[in-house]
Amino acid sequence: MFRALDVLPPSGMGFFAAFNGYRFCFLALITSLAAASVGCASIVSSAASGVADDLSEAILDQDDPELVREGVPTLLLLLDSMARTSPDDSDILGAAAELYAAYGTAFVSDEQRARTLTARAREYGVQALCVADSGACDLDGRLFDEYENAIREVEPSAADALYSYCVGSLAYIRAHSGDWIALADLPKIEASLLQLLDIGPEDKMGSVYMYLGILNSLRPPALGGDPERGRLYFDKSSELTGGRDLSVKVEYARGYARLVYDRDLHDRLLNEVLVSDVKQPGLTLSNSLAQQQAQDLLVSADEYF
Repeated sequence: MFRALDVLPPSGMGFFAAFNGYRFCFLALITSLAAASVGCASIVSSAASGVADDLSEAILDQDDPELVREGVPTLLLLLDSMARTSPDDSDILGAAAELYAAYGTAFVSDEQRARTLTARAREYGVQALCVADSGACDLDGRLFDEYENAIREVEPSAADALYSYCVGSLAYIRAHSGDWIALADLPKIEASLLQLLDIGPEDKMGSVYMYLGILNSLRPPALGGDPERGRLYFDKSSELTGGRDLSVKVEYARGYARLVYDRDLHDRLLNEVLVSDVKQPGLTLSNSLAQQQAQDLLVSADEYF
């Protein structure tokens, strides 16, 4: 695990360029739309007689990302209203964090708007974790060791909130990748993801391993990265998701394969994505986006390798 000072290599501007070019967590975060939609459905379903569950499934199984882009803002406003009414409900706050993160990262091209939306995602994530575990409040001002100790004390009962906090924070960092202060939080989020490996729910483990794969593949070994560990995390994520989540292969190719200049692995993974059936229960939306990204990465491969 790398620490706050380690995340800033000597060639700082080059690192920022690589970070921006990486489109960090674009696909990984959209998979959180699934968790947020399901969370929203479970919150509302008792009052809506199952309509929210049907809505959630319709979003996740939609193969037209543009339609989802146009419809999600209504859900965001709904969650804002619910969070205002129930500010001590970590489930509502967590669902808001994840949905704002996914929308702000995957569907918004305007940089300023993305920064605004992901800042709200991060704020909701921070609130959700604080409500779920009072020992994890006011984390921003803590030094790394103190932060890590607090995260290690987070109980399994607060695992969902910790996951929402990680998703919101990663989205924020991705949208603010030109900010040294935002980038310096990456080691803290990695520590939180590692805690989730111990306490997190089974249905989120595939995403947690994928995020860890991305984080460990951000930099070459000469700059403190650990791509081989990243490769192991990607392999574990693929195993846990049974290969149904095509975003894992895209992030594997974009992160690990490009970093170590393995063209054969890169093209194999992306071609597997292109020939795969995107229609998988709960993953059709993210898989559709993954195929679009796979095509773009293959087109640019000759220039990269």
